[in-house]
Amino acid sequence: MPKVGMEDLRRRQLIAATITSIHEQGFANATIARISKTAGMSGGIVAHYFDDKAGLLAATMRSLAQDLLAETLKCLKAAETPEQRIDAIIRANFAPEQNAPEAVSAWLAFWAEARTSPALWRIQKINERRLLSNLRHAFKQLLPKEDATTAAAGLAAMIEGLWLRCALSNGPLTIDQARMIARDYVSRLLDKE
Repeated sequence: MPKVGMEDLRRRQLIAATITSIHEQGFANATIARISKTAGMSGGIVAHYFDDKAGLLAATMRSLAQDLLAETLKCLKAAETPEQRIDAIIRANFAPEQNAPEAVSAWLAFWAEARTSPALWRIQKINERRLLSNLRHAFKQLLPKEDATTAAAGLAAMIEGLWLRCALSNGPLTIDQARMIARDYVSRLLDKE
């Protein structure tokens, strides 16, 4: 009989190995054999915990989304005003953990695959709705409802676009600059009111 807690530990090890494999070998080359070897486990353990590779990939993307949620909640905890809530969401999305090379590789791969995988698509849509909802909630305290919805959609698109530009460039745009651009957008938006 396995030790208590080993299942959760093994799941986390396989998820970490999946992220590493995607980063090092690319999405298509991140096979169950390579992932399990990186994790130091047999390939059969993937089927035991995740059913198949698709299940492991969905669990990995879900784990990345949960990490982003945890970072967002941590940043929001200290926010006292709507402006601070907006800034907390910006900080969370541009946090060092969210922009580590392995996490970036995995997010990019999952975004590319989401259109062809219902499980990945569902996780991506939940992640997008969560971002919009958090932003809308903060903006509604500062702007009329319709304007708040538009502002939230604009900032969400800006955050994702800036994050993508940072992820795909090796130099011209840094995470700190992206964060500053997003903050400047919010400042200009709120100054118009």
